[in-house]
Amino acid sequence: MLITLEGLDGSGKTTVWEVLREEFPAFVYTREPTETWYGEAVDRSVADDDADPVAELFLYTADHAAHLAETVRPALREGEVVVSDRYSDSRYAYQAVSIEGQVKRPLEYIRGVHQPWTRPPDATIYLDVDPETGAARSGATNKFEQAAFLSQVQRNYERLMDAEPERFVRVDATRSPEEVLDAVVDVVERLVDEWNDE
Repeated sequence: MLITLEGLDGSGKTTVWEVLREEFPAFVYTREPTETWYGEAVDRSVADDDADPVAELFLYTADHAAHLAETVRPALREGEVVVSDRYSDSRYAYQAVSIEGQVKRPLEYIRGVHQPWTRPPDATIYLDVDPETGAARSGATNKFEQAAFLSQVQRNYERLMDAEPERFVRVDATRSPEEVLDAVVDVVERLVDEWNDE
């Protein structure tokens, strides 16, 4: 089973991911961008305000492909539960904003690039915060953490959730950290129980 954590920068995904590692130590934990050389190339691009957004999209896409081949698919073949901090939905939501104006219907374009070979998540926990809160929490340290940019990203996430409501579980991430963490742990327990019952 593949569970992904999604949300705007500053929504608390990484904190949730770290707590889940303590609560469910038997699961396989991973993230995107990865810590491979592909992920390092993505990080360099993110830090460069002048990086070409289409080239950047394909750096992210290469990182995702390697992540699937080296980590996600092997773990799923072994029957593991995989939890990923960011995954393909981040690409659809974020890079669709970046390449707007360069590609027609960018969200659909990026999904089309991924569709033939990606492995969709079985469930996605969306940590929901408003763009202003996300930007303030993240420190707005790079081009993807600005409130105006995050507002457009949020709209893309809403489109993704509208298209697949059965896959997404929305968690109000504006609550206290303890409440958010308790809610996510409850969601993961329920998802795994349902998966085991199938």
